[in-house]
Amino acid sequence: MNLVIDIGNTVAKVAVFNQGEVIEIIRSSNHSLDCLGMLCNKYPITNGIIASVITLSNTIRRQLGKLDFPVMELTYKTPVPIQNLYKTPQTLGMDRLAAVVGANYLSPGKDLLVIDAGTALTYEFIDAGGRYYGGNISPGIYTRFKALNACCDKLPLVEKNGDTPEFGYSTETAIRTGVIKGMEFEIAGYISNMKKKYPNLLVFLTGGDKFSFDTNLKSIIFADRFLVLKGLNRILDYNVKQ
Repeated sequence: MNLVIDIGNTVAKVAVFNQGEVIEIIRSSNHSLDCLGMLCNKYPITNGIIASVITLSNTIRRQLGKLDFPVMELTYKTPVPIQNLYKTPQTLGMDRLAAVVGANYLSPGKDLLVIDAGTALTYEFIDAGGRYYGGNISPGIYTRFKALNACCDKLPLVEKNGDTPEFGYSTETAIRTGVIKGMEFEIAGYISNMKKKYPNLLVFLTGGDKFSFDTNLKSIIFADRFLVLKGLNRILDYNVKQ
C-alpha cells in the first residue's frame, strides 16, 4: 500500500492507495499531519510520496522521519512517466506536474487539457505522445474574491455560495456572478480554443470548485477531485518499479 500526501496552499490531502485504488483520504492542516500515525497503524503501508507547494514545516519533516517506510519527496529531479518539456522545471509546481501525470495515466494516448481550480486556476497541456508542454496560471475563485475586497475600498468580501443571477441585482450578487461566470467563460474559452487545434481533445477538471458548462463541452470534460493524488501515486509506483 502507498501513502500519498499532497500539501496545498490551504490544506493537505493524505491518501492511502492499494493497487492504484484510493482506499481512504483525509484532509489535514498543511503544517502538521496528525493523521499519519492513525493511517499507518490502520494500513500495511510500504511506500510513500509527498508533494508540496509550500515549504514543508519542521513538524511535518519530524513526523515523516518517524515513519518506518521511505517517503519520497517529489521534486523537479524526480523521474516521471511523461516527457516534461517545461523550460524551467525547477519553478514548476509539483501539484501541476502530478495532475498532468494523473490525467495521462487515466487517458493515455490522448491530447489532454488539465484544469485545476484551487487557490490558483491552472491549465496544463499534454499531447497524445505523452509530451507535457506547460500551461498557464490564473487566479482561483477565492483569490478573485479576496482581490476585489483588498483592492477596491468599498467592495465586500463575498462567499461563493449564493444566488448567481444573469446580472447582479446587488453588489454581493454582482461580485459573485462576475467572479464565477467569469471563470466559467474563461475555462470554456480555453477549451474551445484548444479544440480547434486538437479536435479529439479531452479535458480533466480537478480542484475544489464546481462550474456549469453548456452541453457541447460537458461531453469531453471529466471531473476528478483526486487527480493530483492519483498522479502522485502513479509517480511513486513508477519510481518503485525503477
